[in-house]
Amino acid sequence: MRDLQLGLEPRDYDIATDADPQQVTGIFQNARPVGAHFGVVQVRLAGHAFEVARFRRDLGYSDGRRPDAVEFAGETEDARRRDFTVNGMFWDPLAGRLLDYVGGQTDLKQKTIRTIGPAGDRFAEDRLRMMRAVRLGCRLHWRIDAATFDAIRRSSENLAEVSVERIRDEFVRILTEGGAPLGVRWLIDSGLMNRVAPEVLELDGVAQPPEYHPEGDVLTHTLIMLGLMRNPSTELAVAVLLHDVGKPRTFRPADRIRFDNHDAVGARITDEICRRLRFSGEATRHIVRLVADHHRFMHVRQMRASRLKRFLRLERFDEHLELHRVDCLSSHRNLENYHFCRQALETLEPEEIRPEPLITGRDLIELGYSPGPAFTAVLRAVEDGQLDGSVRDRDSALLVARREFERGAEPGRDVLSENGAA
Repeated sequence: MRDLQLGLEPRDYDIATDADPQQVTGIFQNARPVGAHFGVVQVRLAGHAFEVARFRRDLGYSDGRRPDAVEFAGETEDARRRDFTVNGMFWDPLAGRLLDYVGGQTDLKQKTIRTIGPAGDRFAEDRLRMMRAVRLGCRLHWRIDAATFDAIRRSSENLAEVSVERIRDEFVRILTEGGAPLGVRWLIDSGLMNRVAPEVLELDGVAQPPEYHPEGDVLTHTLIMLGLMRNPSTELAVAVLLHDVGKPRTFRPADRIRFDNHDAVGARITDEICRRLRFSGEATRHIVRLVADHHRFMHVRQMRASRLKRFLRLERFDEHLELHRVDCLSSHRNLENYHFCRQALETLEPEEIRPEPLITGRDLIELGYSPGPAFTAVLRAVEDGQLDGSVRDRDSALLVARREFERGAEPGRDVLSENGAA
């Protein structure tokens, strides 16, 4: 109802009725109970699934997530058990009228997120509602009622009782659904960030060299970047938030403020955060890679052709490029390296960036070398020659391979083992 009142397309429809589940299943053929304890029936119509719930009153929340028991009630009681006033309105399709028993219309007009009834009670029923208040407020760019925000601040430590997966999913929505800078600021000010990613708190007040970062400290820089994102993926949004998470621990005043190896330190911290929040292995690897590589753009115009092409062909390179774009725009605003990479991608043919191998491990075996870790290094050297343009055919590729082996081992012996590095 909230989205319809705002002229937005609803993401889903929450259907409530005074009909009991047996009546609903009797009316619709493709209906089945999916939450009998809560009086919920799923109805399938025209290829869509709709959940129809009986008006109810919830009785106790001992686990801070689900009601201990429910009893069927009227529409007024059902509205009052919900989380926020703007989510507690009904539309009666038969009468064609809005039903508002909780002051939702007033808060909608005033663009305010407010709990239905005492905020402490609502958050005790479901601790994750604290995160949802932040998410709803930042996505709509509304304010959070002062009493509601104070209750979040008082109850923030209770977020630890919520499963990591639920916290992570709500956190991602705050970062990706719009208004991320405001959402992160609220998470910090309310104490919730301390339960989600306390490392982010370390960014606040960390000074940066003004000649490169006239915008201010690391947190200010990061919040500006979050505001510049355009429909980011989960991985990109998290990487933007954490790209400079290594700076507080590498801060060093010298000839100017320096952050030596902050990208590598940040990658390790990011990996810890992602694992703690139980992101998938694939998502974690990509987020960590984005953080680890974000500083490489400053060297792209000095890179050898082979190194540049390997960089440009990184998986999902468009997101590396986007992180660099917002990083520049939120600080010195120099986009020369961004445009350099864009131009390279537009002018290089796919086979120039990822050429077909001229030789394989089988060819190295035929030359008399034993398979081992050295094969990887030798074949990489051959591909570097292809990328640089110095190796153009099979014969020249074999010459490079022999040269690489001669530098470290004789035929039949492993290069790395011979050097004592295996």
